[in-house]
Amino acid sequence: MTIEFTKYHGLGNDFILIDNRQSSEPILTDVQAVQLCDRHFGIGADGVIFALPATSPDADYKMRIFNSDGSEPEMCGNGIRCLARFLADLQAPSRTPQTYHIETLAGMITPQIQADGQVTVDMGVPRLTAAEIPTTLMEEDCRVIIQPLEVAGQTWKVTCVNMGNPHCITFVNNVAEIALESIGPQFEHHPIFPQRTNVEFVQVVAPDYLKMRVWERGAGITLACGTGACAALVAGFIIGRCERKATIELPGGSLVIEWSESNERIYMTGPAQRVFTGKLS
Repeated sequence: MTIEFTKYHGLGNDFILIDNRQSSEPILTDVQAVQLCDRHFGIGADGVIFALPATSPDADYKMRIFNSDGSEPEMCGNGIRCLARFLADLQAPSRTPQTYHIETLAGMITPQIQADGQVTVDMGVPRLTAAEIPTTLMEEDCRVIIQPLEVAGQTWKVTCVNMGNPHCITFVNNVAEIALESIGPQFEHHPIFPQRTNVEFVQVVAPDYLKMRVWERGAGITLACGTGACAALVAGFIIGRCERKATIELPGGSLVIEWSESNERIYMTGPAQRVFTGKLS
C-alpha cells in the first residue's frame, strides 16, 4: 500500500499530515508513527496528524494525532493550524477566510485561514481547576496559581492551565538560562500530574510581549507549542503579568494570543507552512 503525505510546520513545530478521510480510524499505528517521526531513520517530525471524516453533524472533519513517542494528545495548537492549511490545499481554491470545524479529543476547534495566509484558531475556553488540569497539587475545585512545586531540587512557583491538554507554567527572569532538556522531563512525569503535562517557562518582556520555551508532553523540546502559548497568556493574565492580548515569542517564531473579555475564549493566530510532499510504501 502506498500512502501519500505532506510535511507542514507551524513555527518549526513540524508534522506529517495524512489524508485519512476514507477511514474512521488512523491508517497508521502509533508504532509506525514513531518510526516516521524519527529524524534519522524516518521523515522526521514532532507528530503525525490524520484528517479523518467527522463523526459529529456539526463538524467538517476530525483530527487525530500521534506524538513522536507514540502517545496521543488531546489537541495541538500548531498542529491544527497545519491541518487547516492541509485541508485547504486538498480542496479547490476558494475565497478566504476559510473556516473549518474540527473534532478533536479536546472538543470542537475552529481554525480560520485569513487572506494573508495566517491561521486564526478559536481554541475555546481555558479550564483552570485542579481537577480539570488534572493535577493533585491542589484540591479538585481550586485553581493552581503560583503554587510551590519541587522539581530537580528546586522550588518553582507554577500556574496550571488546561487548553484541551494540561500545561504547567513557570515565569522566570530569563528563559535562555533554563536547562530544559533535563528539567522538562522531570516536570512532565511529576507524580502530581496523573496524565503527565506540557511544561512552559515564560519571560515577560512587556505586558504585551512574552518569551517562552516549551517541553511538550510526548515530544520533548519543540520550537513552538500553540496550546502552550495560549496557556502562558492565560497564566500571565491571571497573575497580573501580561495583558489579555500579547505576542508570544517562541524559538521558531511568534504567535499572537488573545483571551477575549466578551466570551472568555482564546484566539491564536500564526502561520502554517507546507514543506514537501512524498509517498510511503
